[in-house]
Amino acid sequence: MGTIKLQNIRTFSFHGCLEEEARIGSDYRVDLEIKTDLRKSALTDELKDTVDYVLLNKIVTEEMAIRSKLLEHVAHRIIARIFSEIPAVSRILLAVSKLNPPIGGDVEAVTIEIEEYRN
Repeated sequence: MGTIKLQNIRTFSFHGCLEEEARIGSDYRVDLEIKTDLRKSALTDELKDTVDYVLLNKIVTEEMAIRSKLLEHVAHRIIARIFSEIPAVSRILLAVSKLNPPIGGDVEAVTIEIEEYRN
Protein backbone atom coordinates (compact mmCIF):
# COMPACT_ATOMS: atom_id res chain seq x y z
CA MET A 1 0.00 0.00 0.00
CA GLY A 2 1.00 3.59 -0.51
CA THR A 3 -0.15 7.00 0.64
CA ILE A 4 -1.15 10.11 -1.28
CA LYS A 5 -1.47 13.33 0.72
CA LEU A 6 -2.99 16.65 -0.24
CA GLN A 7 -1.95 19.13 2.41
CA ASN A 8 -3.33 22.55 3.17
CA ILE A 9 -6.08 22.74 0.54
CA ARG A 10 -7.42 26.26 1.10
CA THR A 11 -11.02 27.26 0.49
CA PHE A 12 -13.31 30.14 1.32
CA SER A 13 -16.59 28.55 2.39
CA PHE A 14 -19.81 29.31 4.24
CA HIS A 15 -20.06 26.58 6.88
CA GLY A 16 -21.29 27.17 10.42
CA CYS A 17 -24.34 27.25 12.62
CA LEU A 18 -24.55 31.04 12.80
CA GLU A 19 -26.47 33.05 10.18
CA GLU A 20 -23.51 35.43 10.05
CA GLU A 21 -21.23 32.56 8.93
CA ALA A 22 -23.62 31.78 6.07
CA ARG A 23 -23.43 35.39 4.86
CA ILE A 24 -19.80 36.38 5.30
CA GLY A 25 -17.97 33.04 5.02
CA SER A 26 -14.61 32.04 6.38
CA ASP A 27 -11.26 30.56 5.44
CA TYR A 28 -10.83 26.79 5.69
CA ARG A 29 -7.98 24.32 5.39
CA VAL A 30 -8.41 20.69 4.38
CA ASP A 31 -5.77 17.97 4.75
CA LEU A 32 -6.44 14.69 2.97
CA GLU A 33 -4.53 11.43 3.13
CA ILE A 34 -5.58 8.33 1.20
CA LYS A 35 -4.23 4.79 1.08
CA THR A 36 -4.05 2.97 -2.23
CA ASP A 37 -1.88 0.47 -4.06
CA LEU A 38 0.89 2.41 -5.81
CA ARG A 39 2.88 -0.58 -7.09
CA LYS A 40 1.42 -0.69 -10.59
CA SER A 41 1.79 3.05 -11.25
CA ALA A 42 5.35 2.93 -9.90
CA LEU A 43 6.15 0.46 -12.71
CA THR A 44 4.02 1.81 -15.56
CA ASP A 45 4.43 5.57 -15.00
CA GLU A 46 0.79 5.96 -16.13
CA LEU A 47 -1.80 8.21 -14.47
CA LYS A 48 -4.54 5.67 -15.18
CA ASP A 49 -2.80 3.25 -12.79
CA THR A 50 -2.94 5.51 -9.74
CA VAL A 51 -5.30 7.85 -7.90
CA ASP A 52 -5.31 11.25 -9.60
CA TYR A 53 -4.73 13.92 -6.97
CA VAL A 54 -6.34 16.49 -9.30
CA LEU A 55 -9.61 14.55 -8.91
CA LEU A 56 -9.14 14.36 -5.13
CA ASN A 57 -8.67 18.14 -4.98
CA LYS A 58 -11.73 18.68 -7.20
CA ILE A 59 -13.91 16.56 -4.91
CA VAL A 60 -12.73 18.45 -1.83
CA THR A 61 -13.25 21.90 -3.33
CA GLU A 62 -16.67 21.05 -4.78
CA GLU A 63 -17.93 19.63 -1.49
CA MET A 64 -16.48 22.54 0.51
CA ALA A 65 -18.53 24.87 -1.73
CA ILE A 66 -21.78 23.28 -0.46
CA ARG A 67 -22.86 24.85 2.83
CA SER A 68 -23.05 22.73 5.96
CA LYS A 69 -23.69 23.74 9.53
CA LEU A 70 -21.10 21.28 10.87
CA LEU A 71 -17.58 20.44 9.72
CA GLU A 72 -18.38 16.80 10.43
CA HIS A 73 -21.12 16.91 7.79
CA VAL A 74 -18.97 18.35 5.01
CA ALA A 75 -16.18 15.89 5.92
CA HIS A 76 -18.61 12.97 5.67
CA ARG A 77 -19.69 14.14 2.19
CA ILE A 78 -16.08 14.37 1.02
CA ILE A 79 -15.29 10.87 2.31
CA ALA A 80 -18.44 9.32 0.84
CA ARG A 81 -17.79 10.87 -2.55
CA ILE A 82 -14.14 9.74 -2.67
CA PHE A 83 -15.12 6.16 -1.84
CA SER A 84 -17.93 6.31 -4.39
CA GLU A 85 -15.89 7.75 -7.26
CA ILE A 86 -12.47 6.17 -6.67
CA PRO A 87 -12.61 2.41 -6.03
CA ALA A 88 -8.83 2.14 -5.56
CA VAL A 89 -8.95 4.13 -2.29
CA SER A 90 -8.95 1.83 0.75
CA ARG A 91 -8.56 4.33 3.61
CA ILE A 92 -9.13 8.06 4.08
CA LEU A 93 -7.83 10.35 6.80
CA LEU A 94 -9.44 13.77 6.48
CA ALA A 95 -9.00 16.93 8.55
CA VAL A 96 -11.19 19.99 8.00
CA SER A 97 -10.19 23.20 9.79
CA LYS A 98 -12.05 26.47 10.20
CA LEU A 99 -9.43 29.20 10.49
CA ASN A 100 -9.99 32.00 13.00
CA PRO A 101 -13.35 30.62 14.17
CA PRO A 102 -15.84 33.02 15.78
CA ILE A 103 -15.79 31.39 19.23
CA GLY A 104 -15.05 34.37 21.43
CA GLY A 105 -11.34 33.75 21.90
CA ASP A 106 -7.96 33.90 20.24
CA VAL A 107 -8.06 30.54 18.45
CA GLU A 108 -6.12 29.94 15.24
CA ALA A 109 -8.27 27.04 14.03
CA VAL A 110 -10.84 24.45 14.97
CA THR A 111 -10.23 21.08 13.32
CA ILE A 112 -12.20 17.88 13.01
CA GLU A 113 -10.44 14.74 11.85
CA ILE A 114 -12.13 11.59 10.54
CA GLU A 115 -10.57 8.30 9.49
CA GLU A 116 -12.62 5.85 7.45
CA TYR A 117 -11.88 2.51 5.80
CA ARG A 118 -13.64 1.11 2.76
CA ASN A 119 -16.22 -1.48 3.83
